Amino acid sequence: MKEKIAQLEDYIMKHCLWQFHSRTWDRERQNAGVLGTTMNILCDEPVANETREDRCYWVDAVCLADAFKSRYSWLAEMDKAAMKTLMQALKERIDHLTISGSLNKELTDKQY
Repeated sequence: MKEKIAQLEDYIMKHCLWQFHSRTWDRERQNAGVLGTTMNILCDEPVANETREDRCYWVDAVCLADAFKSRYSWLAEMDKAAMKTLMQALKERIDHLTISGSLNKELTDKQY
């Protein structure tokens, strides 16, 4: 599981800009929105597209899901429960890298 998470994390960190918002709350929402929607797409579940924000996450999630499917053939072998576990662990890892483990002081600067 750790190796699979590392592969997905590596792709996100090298190819995706959505994780670089300047505030903690923005990053939390963005990570949850994009990775949650990506999970829904990968698990063939319905995706919410009612708001502009939902649609923005959906666009990034479609690109991310397509990239994951084309690069990591092992995803096709996973069942939905395992996929959800993997995506939740990936979200926790991305949250750590971009929020809780980040040294970026702008994330918590009240004056910024």
